Amino acid sequence: MKNYYSKYFSEKSLWEKLKKFSKAAGTKVVYAVLLLFYTMKDKSVSVKSKLIIVAALGYFILPTDAIIDLTPVIGYSDDFGVLLFALTQIASNITPEIKEKARSKLNDWFGEIDENELQELEDKIA
Repeated sequence: MKNYYSKYFSEKSLWEKLKKFSKAAGTKVVYAVLLLFYTMKDKSVSVKSKLIIVAALGYFILPTDAIIDLTPVIGYSDDFGVLLFALTQIASNITPEIKEKARSKLNDWFGEIDENELQELEDKIA
């Protein structure tokens, strides 16, 4: 699975998908994507962890996944499951600085965000 979805990852594709579908996906999904992305960019993260991240982000970008992404909320449930699994696998690499970068980007895109929603996600991956 890791290698198959990895081929769909590129930074350009990731930012295009987020730009186009971030409102439909919701803050929790976007926060998960940003946590993975910023963790992947950290030079101290192992190659194995980066492969897990690239596979999960590749799945997120892939336009033909298990549930069509055009359906608000439900369409991103499979993406969120994959993202959440990847986050649990690499959780020890997520630093407070990475969380801050992701939250800052969310604030740029969404304005006021529900901190409880983000904390709920962080609790799941802790």
